[in-house]
Amino acid sequence: MESTAQFLLAIGGILLFGQLTSSLGRLSFLPRVTLLLLFGVILGKSVLDIIPTALMHGFDLIANMALLMVGFLLGGKLTSDYLRSSMGKILWISLSAAIVTACVVGLGLLWAGLPKEIALILGCISAATAPAAVLDVVMESEDKGPFGKLLLSVVALDDAWALILFGLGVSIVHSFGSQGAESSALILALKDIGGAVVLGIVIGFPSAYLTGRIKPGKPMLTEALGLVFICGGLAVWFEVSFLIAAMVLGAIVANFARHHEYPFHTIEAVEWPFIVIFFVLAGASLDLDQFSEVGLIVVVYVLCRIVGKIAGARIGGQCSRADVKTKSWMGVALLPQAGVAIGMALVASNYFPEYRQILLSVVISSTIFFEIIGPVFTRLAIKQARC
Repeated sequence: MESTAQFLLAIGGILLFGQLTSSLGRLSFLPRVTLLLLFGVILGKSVLDIIPTALMHGFDLIANMALLMVGFLLGGKLTSDYLRSSMGKILWISLSAAIVTACVVGLGLLWAGLPKEIALILGCISAATAPAAVLDVVMESEDKGPFGKLLLSVVALDDAWALILFGLGVSIVHSFGSQGAESSALILALKDIGGAVVLGIVIGFPSAYLTGRIKPGKPMLTEALGLVFICGGLAVWFEVSFLIAAMVLGAIVANFARHHEYPFHTIEAVEWPFIVIFFVLAGASLDLDQFSEVGLIVVVYVLCRIVGKIAGARIGGQCSRADVKTKSWMGVALLPQAGVAIGMALVASNYFPEYRQILLSVVISSTIFFEIIGPVFTRLAIKQARC
């Protein structure tokens, strides 16, 4: 009974604080995502350590549910009309930002004295962006202009490029040691992405036609959530990217369900409580002691990633003839980094256990920085792009 009481009290307190952060976010320079993370850090093991263990054990499940809804909403932004007008910008900026960031971080870590294997893997990991943080800042800013739409579309493709780069990087590192598994990581990355795309399509087309038939034009909330969670469950079962599968599902429904748009409105209505719990628990799980273990390497990683994202997005904007504000601020908006990067670090540490400690220390430490500071830069970029 005591553990149940603690669990319910913690959930209730977190949700009420989430409501408060929405108001504070409008009054301060800090976006609500950063406020939630900071609140989680205070409650977590690094400071007060008062989050119930039962709730922390459910963090992965809550995170997956939140990210599934984020993926579905991001996919819904990729409509055919918008893609026809902006596909060149989306592809150039997302691909350039990913590749340039990986190269700058890798070279910077080589300069800092890291072995080429670790520098290459960390460079590839640095290409990933945090879609949940970016989406929430855009929604909080109520930015419905061209910059916000382009930013969400770029983020939707960003993790796909990061996964491909990561697969290539791990394959190359395997070849350095002649371990006989040069292609396994690349094949795994391509399976992760390709399988997710196929799954999203297979679920998406029937969903686009069938939803909204019970009450014409207005599918029930249960329909929308049911489809998203089934997509996520099957993705986990088949061991493919549930985030990309949910994005493809959202894109298919947005483009082929001509009789309604209601699934996206219903998901938006229930997404916020999951996002609140997700970010507070993410903050609570951060270990601030990681910073002291890697020091200079994290500083180099962070600075190089900032330079890489800004320079890469600018190069992509130049190639696609984007406007001046997009070229100047898109890279700044792409700075948040979170769970995808940590997931890749865990995979890499399984491939190369001898690098486990430094890989996880650098990625987790930099994630603490980019999770807290990144959304501030994203909000700044959105404001500047409006001016």
